[in-house]
Amino acid sequence: MHAPEQQVLEHAIAWLQAGHRVHLCNVVKTWGSSPRLPGAMLAVREDGQLLGSVSGGCIEDDLIERAREGRLPAVNGLLEYGVSRDEAQRYGIPCGGQLQIFVEQVQAATQLLPVLESLQQRKLLRRSVRLGSGEAVLGEAMPGAVASLEDGWFHHYFGPQWRLLIIGANQLGAMLASMAQALEFHVLLCDPREEIRAQWQVEGVQWCDGMPDDVVLETAADSYTAIVAVTHDPKLDDMALLEALRSEAFYVGALGSRLNQEKRRERLRMFDLNEEEISRLHGPVGLQIGSRTPAEIAVSILAEIIQIRSQQRDAARTSKSIAHALSAGGVCAS
Repeated sequence: MHAPEQQVLEHAIAWLQAGHRVHLCNVVKTWGSSPRLPGAMLAVREDGQLLGSVSGGCIEDDLIERAREGRLPAVNGLLEYGVSRDEAQRYGIPCGGQLQIFVEQVQAATQLLPVLESLQQRKLLRRSVRLGSGEAVLGEAMPGAVASLEDGWFHHYFGPQWRLLIIGANQLGAMLASMAQALEFHVLLCDPREEIRAQWQVEGVQWCDGMPDDVVLETAADSYTAIVAVTHDPKLDDMALLEALRSEAFYVGALGSRLNQEKRRERLRMFDLNEEEISRLHGPVGLQIGSRTPAEIAVSILAEIIQIRSQQRDAARTSKSIAHALSAGGVCAS
């Protein structure tokens, strides 16, 4: 499964190479209630074909109509929706919501190919476009950065797709895989037990051959990766956790009761893991919502993963804001 951004770029590049006129539309800013966050993106070509989303509602219909009538910017520009009550109702925006969208006509596929390559290589990238000009600049990006308009430049940040590596192809693993894909995670699965693998029925999952610890190393788990061990077999779960807790994965969890988790932590201490590394383990895994069934447990695990991801992104943005203020002389330190 490709990330939505990657799918949009792939289609935009293919359309451009086929000779179509293509516009990229990006959410820059929202006010009040809005269905999509800054950075949401779609591509639309001159005949109205579209991929992606900026609102999930009638704004897409308006962009299609503008594209067909040739009313989208020849270079780039800003569109605002939901400014008035009537417009909010017309475009299906929640009460009080407003969106600002940066619309850019892409002149050639070569402008987007480096961005697609960066996504495929799981790198962070900033693409900055000067408002009213065709000038575009690529640069490095910091984790947690969000799309913004600053000093006449629109900055769009492209990052790796979120991944979930599941150790265990049991019923819970299947539920996790299905739900995680609906949440736009790229799901990887490892289970060396052939009899378990033979029963697997969830499509769209990337199978990883080998023992769990080797798979974690080969996956090169980064800060966009979550790892959850659910086999209930210490020989498999603990092997994965040994490497996962040393990795850059933003979330590491393991199924098991509190008593089993304490025993697991004691075993992990025997393998030269320090207390800081062991403290990263989420176990018992998932938010405490009284879950009992595999589906309910999967919901609790994914809810905790989303919570941790949001907390880390917010912390990264706060750190970036403080650093920006300091560099601009906006904060005095004694």
